[in-house]
Amino acid sequence: MSAALQTLNMTRILPGPVPVTLIEHANLSIGKGEFVAITGPSGSGKSSLLYLLGLLDRPTEGSVMLEEKETSHLGSGELARLRLAKLGFVFQFHFLLPEFSVLENVMIPMRKLGRLSGDAMKTKAMRLLKSLGMEGEARKRPEQLSGGQRQRAAIARALANDPLVLLADEPTGNLDSKNAHNVFEIFRGLAEDQGQTVVVVTHDPHLSEHTHRQIHIVDGRIVDA
Repeated sequence: MSAALQTLNMTRILPGPVPVTLIEHANLSIGKGEFVAITGPSGSGKSSLLYLLGLLDRPTEGSVMLEEKETSHLGSGELARLRLAKLGFVFQFHFLLPEFSVLENVMIPMRKLGRLSGDAMKTKAMRLLKSLGMEGEARKRPEQLSGGQRQRAAIARALANDPLVLLADEPTGNLDSKNAHNVFEIFRGLAEDQGQTVVVVTHDPHLSEHTHRQIHIVDGRIVDA
């Protein structure tokens, strides 16, 4: 299995009078089409690790490689472009823009990337929504949706630019158990049926059991991968 994401001796230290080590000497390889959970106690560094993998933060030492390409030398503009083209993000809060319809929200990353015509963007957004059972909600505003529907819309938006890796930070934190299970089944389907790489932070051991592999982190150190 070829690697989608790799880290080599990756460390993140917050500078200050008393430096704080968030992640220490992380060595990981996440394959294409893998569905991986990052688990660990509260405050262990799960989200910090995800943000480093998603190029939202930079390591103090070591490196992050996307498709075996080193990213540490890239400038902020290049990183932003790489995130837009290669990475999709889903968070605990859906962050759908209330002034836009669901369809328009899903089209936002495509507009930023600028590769498709308006008609092509709309067609693709509708296809993504349909694949998640959301085509009937396309014209609605986010406030008209249930929590589970909002998160599915957020997943569709994260997939808008066909990302190499989908990263999710506690995506079920605001959902009931049924909707949480549904979201994880969507992720598993993306990995197993479409070859999508999915990395998700979760504190719920019952949900992490639905993934292919768990990366367990304690006090900033990976103790099991």
